[in-house]
Amino acid sequence: MEKEWYVVNTYSGHENKVKEKLEMRASTMGMEDYIFRVVVPSQKEIVVKNGKEVEKDSKMFPGYILVEMIMTDEAWFIVRNTPGVTGFIGSSGKGAKPFPLTKQEVDKILGNMGMSRIDVENEIKEGDTVKVISGAFANMFGKVKLVDMANQKLEIALDLFGQETIVEVLFTEIEKA
Repeated sequence: MEKEWYVVNTYSGHENKVKEKLEMRASTMGMEDYIFRVVVPSQKEIVVKNGKEVEKDSKMFPGYILVEMIMTDEAWFIVRNTPGVTGFIGSSGKGAKPFPLTKQEVDKILGNMGMSRIDVENEIKEGDTVKVISGAFANMFGKVKLVDMANQKLEIALDLFGQETIVEVLFTEIEKA
């Protein structure tokens, strides 16, 4: 089984509390190998307040959080029974496990937040092989030469016409090979 992203329904306005509780439960119950990241989808907005421009975080999907996890019975139970969680999206109920989000859906949501589906800090390092999944070099494999966390980019070496060529790709354009 591999880790995938799922949408979890929460009480509206309680997304951050549920995120904290779920991360704490995963840690205390030793489920860090099954429940990885919990994200409240939000984006920065500039609003005018009292005549001044102020930056604020605005929730993209009020009442929902994203959970990156391996769907085991135990992990599913822990998430479902976290206080503030009302259920998973994509489950027919009656004990049926939910369907995960597609890679494209996750890339779009996390990309809008300046994040990547791949936890680059922990999963990718120089020398690893990655597959480009979108853009001009889609379906090509390359070796990571440089990880640029500040700009959310990688420099990878691709074999173009028998010659090694260094190209820059965004985190959202690759997956681990």
